[in-house]
Amino acid sequence: MSSADPQVETVVDLDAIAHNVRILREHAGDAAVMVVVKADAYNHGAVQVGRAALAAGAAELGVTTISEALELRAAGITAPILSWLNTSDADYAAAIAADIEIGVSSTAHLRAVERAARASGTTATVTLKLDTGLNRNGVSSADYPHVLSLLQELVAERVVHLRAMFSHLAHADQPQHPVIDVQRDRFVEAIAVAKEYGLQPEVVHLANSAATLTRPDLAFDMVRPGIAVYGLSPIPEISDFGLRPAMTFRARVALVKRVAQGEGVSYGHEWIAPHDTTVALIPAGYADGVPRGLGGRIALRIGDAEYPNIGRVCMDQLVVDLGENRQGVQEGDRAVLFGGAPGDPHAQRWAELMDTIHYEIVCSPRGRVVRGYTGQAGVV
Repeated sequence: MSSADPQVETVVDLDAIAHNVRILREHAGDAAVMVVVKADAYNHGAVQVGRAALAAGAAELGVTTISEALELRAAGITAPILSWLNTSDADYAAAIAADIEIGVSSTAHLRAVERAARASGTTATVTLKLDTGLNRNGVSSADYPHVLSLLQELVAERVVHLRAMFSHLAHADQPQHPVIDVQRDRFVEAIAVAKEYGLQPEVVHLANSAATLTRPDLAFDMVRPGIAVYGLSPIPEISDFGLRPAMTFRARVALVKRVAQGEGVSYGHEWIAPHDTTVALIPAGYADGVPRGLGGRIALRIGDAEYPNIGRVCMDQLVVDLGENRQGVQEGDRAVLFGGAPGDPHAQRWAELMDTIHYEIVCSPRGRVVRGYTGQAGVV
């Protein structure tokens, strides 16, 4: 192992990304697949994941901000990109110039896009984000007639082009929840109302990861999976759906040492050695994305064995007890905190221990954590 290897890193398996996209394509049926790569692809790397997803058959990419979309364009990605969470003073001119599809959630947003389009002399491509019950961003029912009236004028003038309409589900992780059907019906009704204004979207989409995998009736023209692309089940209590976790979070053993019976380990001596033992120091802590609340509650895999974390998680280190079954663990060995290989600790377990979701867990590695890639699907 090279001394240049990072002490703490995430490794993203792009072949796992491709595998997961293929599974989602199967579930999507005749619908296209938009892969969501917002938040730097859930901390997996938007450019690399985007390339791998498109190579595996995804048709489009989705992000929240214009800056995220521009990063993809700067990397040479030419596929359709939708950006749907921007303020009215966002750089819509840059989005229009880069052929970014702009999600519109209010009259104010549409006016801002109009100004940028008129100033540039270029038709803007827009998508209407409809609020059907999640009550986050999206055109409200009160604002909808105003948006449609203005959009009707702008389409007629060719200031904007309406490409799509979409919404987002609040209860997709509960596949039979009655609110899902309420939102579907509102969505269909809103599309029908738009048609009364002469507005005909080319594409409509509603399904996120959970709906893609469990509600084929909601596929419409396109599905819009996020977390499933990264190999984490949106409904782990039902199934893993054959998905493969793409991220491995690991660190190199920094020190192996003996601790005598009765000695405490880490701050506060919350763990005291019940007998003479051997411990390993792992240079990863809460500054790197290991929640402090996991102290003494997780195990790490080193080689073919799991070893329990003992004592508090510190800012940049934690300790595991090797016991007498250390199996040759030595400085420089890799310790897997969570990952996707058989036998690896799983991000879902961390989420359960922290009473959160695995989305937050994979988004946590940060700071000095170095990201690397494996696999042939779009490696850069």
